[in-house]
Amino acid sequence: MSDSLVYWEDVEAGEEIPAFQRKTDIMHWNRYAAVNDEFVYIHMDADYAKSIGQPDVFGMGNLRLAYLHNMLRSWVGDEGDIKRVGCQYRALNFREDVLTAHGKITRKYKEDGDCLIDLEVWVENQSGDNTCPGSATVRLPSRG
Repeated sequence: MSDSLVYWEDVEAGEEIPAFQRKTDIMHWNRYAAVNDEFVYIHMDADYAKSIGQPDVFGMGNLRLAYLHNMLRSWVGDEGDIKRVGCQYRALNFREDVLTAHGKITRKYKEDGDCLIDLEVWVENQSGDNTCPGSATVRLPSRG
């Protein structure tokens, strides 16, 4: 969770939120696969992945969504809520890739009594390629 409480009044459009980074490996994929029952050869068996034309095993797309969610949850803390998050998978991520989830505030507004923030979110690999663009809306607490 966030070390300090983030209030709606203290953020502005254009600001980036703290990133979440993870170097992917089979251990991370095994943990994710165990929770989601996603033990698939293309994610676990390098020989199989190579037999279908890939250079190596590659990660689950939804794991990148989980990284985005981890980034957002850490930022909003216990007092905020993730209202919506979605993304597209534009490229594969391979074993030992360093994936970094990013977020940038695009809109700050109030709706039905909630203090909301829209964000552009994305995951980059170690080469700086945006492999997973998306968007999110979070609710932050208000000082008022």
